[in-house]
Amino acid sequence: MIVAAGQFCAVPGDVGANVGTMAALVREAEARVVVFAELALTGYEPALVAADPGLWVSGGDPRLDPLREACRTAGTAAVVNGPAPGREPGGRRPYLTSYVIGPDGSTLARYDKRHLFDAEAEVFAAGTAEGRFTLDGHRFALATCYDSHFPEPGERAAADGCAVYLASALYGTGGGVRERAEVYPAVARRSGLPVVLANHVGAAGPWTACGRSAVWGPDGRLLAEADPADPGVVRADLG
Repeated sequence: MIVAAGQFCAVPGDVGANVGTMAALVREAEARVVVFAELALTGYEPALVAADPGLWVSGGDPRLDPLREACRTAGTAAVVNGPAPGREPGGRRPYLTSYVIGPDGSTLARYDKRHLFDAEAEVFAAGTAEGRFTLDGHRFALATCYDSHFPEPGERAAADGCAVYLASALYGTGGGVRERAEVYPAVARRSGLPVVLANHVGAAGPWTACGRSAVWGPDGRLLAEADPADPGVVRADLG
């Protein structure tokens, strides 16, 4: 199975433009699964998300249709992260959510980030359930950025029979480069699972993202890594 991470510089608050970019990267990837960065739908812009509920994207949102069509055309599943309304009507805060769009264009899963980082907790509600989906007989685990700084998500994924760990994230230049290089190989080694990480490149809210989306093998060995500054797709064949 070929897995991939797509990285790009999101346009702040422009869901349509960011969906269009992700649709193009899905077609480019030639992979069975493509993962995108944390808040790729809106850019990492918590203040914008808090101020404008129109940026919250539901699983059936028609703004996702170009991406659904790309998944159908390419035969690819896409992990797409953004602000989402609560599971119950009337929620005052969005969740920081990954949707999995299947190769047939349907929504296979939803995962709401459980470990919110710093000021995220002022804008988003924390999720309480695991993120899982099955494709081609393989079970996948979903995580979002700070989730992976705790050992339990990877351990639970392994115990739950998952075959691959998929992470959407934002890491900046400077210390973020070191963090991503330490955290994700450790997740792979502890869980015994290959890990796919999607990061932003360029301006991302208050940070400059460090790119370097990557795939690690279950022993923590780096299998593939994207450029630190250019958009594009990084791929690896997990067999």
